[in-house]
Amino acid sequence: MGKYVIVGNGVAGTTAAETIRKLDKNGTITLITDEGLPFYWRLRLNEYLAGDLREGDLLARSAQWYEERGITLRLESTVIGGDAKETVVVTNGGEKIRYDKLLIATGSHSFIPPIAGSAKQGVWALRTIKDAQEILKSTKRVEMVVVIGGGLLGLEAGNALRRLGKEVVVVEFFPRLLPRQLDNEGAKRLQDMMEAMGFSFRLGAKTQGITGAAGVNGVALEGGELLPAQMVIISAGVRPNLALVGPLGLKADKGIIVSEHLSTNQADIYAAGDVAEFQGMLYGIWPAAMEQGRIAGANMAGNASSYHGTTMANTLKVVGIDLASAGEIDADNKHESIVVSDAHSYKKIVIDDNRIIGCIMLGDKRNFNRLTELIANKQDVSSVKNEILSEGFDFEGL
Repeated sequence: MGKYVIVGNGVAGTTAAETIRKLDKNGTITLITDEGLPFYWRLRLNEYLAGDLREGDLLARSAQWYEERGITLRLESTVIGGDAKETVVVTNGGEKIRYDKLLIATGSHSFIPPIAGSAKQGVWALRTIKDAQEILKSTKRVEMVVVIGGGLLGLEAGNALRRLGKEVVVVEFFPRLLPRQLDNEGAKRLQDMMEAMGFSFRLGAKTQGITGAAGVNGVALEGGELLPAQMVIISAGVRPNLALVGPLGLKADKGIIVSEHLSTNQADIYAAGDVAEFQGMLYGIWPAAMEQGRIAGANMAGNASSYHGTTMANTLKVVGIDLASAGEIDADNKHESIVVSDAHSYKKIVIDDNRIIGCIMLGDKRNFNRLTELIANKQDVSSVKNEILSEGFDFEGL
């Protein structure tokens, strides 16, 4: 019977707690989070912002779920330090909590680049339920919004505000939207769809500063254009929460460095999710966090399991449009590719040595899971590669 402490209640921490309980029926599990809610669907915050969901609808796990499994959930409690030799963590209330096994699953925070004026009232990042609540409070006086960053969370936040009747302009440093998920043609198709909804874009544009006295009144771009705005949403990616690296003496680079068992350089301390770096890689996607949480939890409970990485696959809804991408999207056209598109969809597979190494599916994500299986299995598709994206293709024959 062990004493397990998990810091962070996102998908990695919650999956680890669930796994531990399945393997150790009697150990004590304490899950500590600085948030005010149990595990919730962070990717659905935009729906909450738009008014489609109530706060309770965001919950992925109820308080009862934790009680039924004997998991102690400590809300609004921040772990500010610890001691690996004494096997304790310390909360902001000064409490010392002892552990036999510790998991750091503290996730990530919004990155705010050094933009002049970014500390002004009316500048926000959307990462937590608290962020969404604060943004909602301030929307009443807002007519025009500039979103800095054309990534997923920025586009979704912009769409929620557009649906609330705001005029939205997206400023993106890259020459295309969603550069990690889409190639040039796919991004152009998405942009066309979003412009038809009422979005405006400034691509390949750099923000010089956010203007205004106390509050925001505009965004100045390099080149001289001034975009009027009463609110700015910054969506410039995320960075791992590494505050516990120093106090616990953890080895870190971009994130906390972990082995295939998700263990760190300190005995009995593990890391999983956005905060963990495996073989030089920060994954930052839900499937990887879930898989890492499961494997970390199994190892903490004494059931040896190994992590071998996760295929970089995303299944998303961008402003209501289905998007799925995996592996090498080949934006630079270095590989063979096959594209099928129509007025409503854009589908692409990337091929190397007769094996699919990546795919993009915009507007139609049917068979995406089958394609990711082919990517993972490195299956030879030479005989069917020209038909694989066609309507009604029989995957069972592969």
